[in-house]
Amino acid sequence: MEKDAVALVKAFMWLEKKLASGVYPTEYEMAMQIKSCRASMPLYVNESFDAIIGYQSNGAIIHYRPDPNSSKTIRPEGILLLDSGGQYLDGTTDITRTIALSEVAEEIKKEYTAVLMGNIALSRQIFPRGTKGIQLDAFARQHLWQMGLNYGHGTGHGVGFFMNVHEPPQGFVSAWNQRGNTDLVEGMLTSNEPGFYKSGSHGIRIENLVLTQPHSNGDYGPFLALETMTLFPIDTSLIYQPDMDRVSLVWLNQYHQEVYNRVSPLLNEEERIWLQKKCQSIQ
Repeated sequence: MEKDAVALVKAFMWLEKKLASGVYPTEYEMAMQIKSCRASMPLYVNESFDAIIGYQSNGAIIHYRPDPNSSKTIRPEGILLLDSGGQYLDGTTDITRTIALSEVAEEIKKEYTAVLMGNIALSRQIFPRGTKGIQLDAFARQHLWQMGLNYGHGTGHGVGFFMNVHEPPQGFVSAWNQRGNTDLVEGMLTSNEPGFYKSGSHGIRIENLVLTQPHSNGDYGPFLALETMTLFPIDTSLIYQPDMDRVSLVWLNQYHQEVYNRVSPLLNEEERIWLQKKCQSIQ
């Protein structure tokens, strides 16, 4: 996760510099840049899936893949959804971030904040052993539901160790199927990726990988928790702060502090300054 973050720092900085210089890359070129940056990391083998780089309305296409001949040009306006992952001999990654390329409408910020608080709510859950994915899925959707919104995919899937990036049996879903009906047990790595999609306009998704860990053992038996493993900043410029509860803010600030502490020693000075800015605390 640390070296995957290093690769993504390099790729996201590349994009920012391109946009600032007036040279606008396509979605496909951004996907290839992420792949190139990962390829410079030790024990890299390949991408774990073809990157989903969805600019503006393409972000609303959940399984969109940019085509080299027809992908959109990314411009310094609106939002961009980036979902990608790497296959390394020592692990598999899968991460989604949605970033602002300009100031956006308050409505989009409210949607983004609901998605983010859902991601955090699921990340913070403590639950008894024997809990199934279907029992936890709603925690990630609750803030969207309060706005009359939803998303049409599962909240999470299992991730293998240098194996399938979508690996059974577990997951966070609303359906009573294998992923929803499988107990979460210690050692399972699962994605946590709530989203929101407005057809023809934009898409929002925030994805971290979480590891099921022992939490406690008392009168009601063993309890488990989810440890967030992914180490990359979440765009805070898209947060609508009046909607963000204090618990979520504290979690996010602590997460960003961990990201900076773990990743910054692996970066050069320019990259460290960039990461420090992205990991600044919010009040």
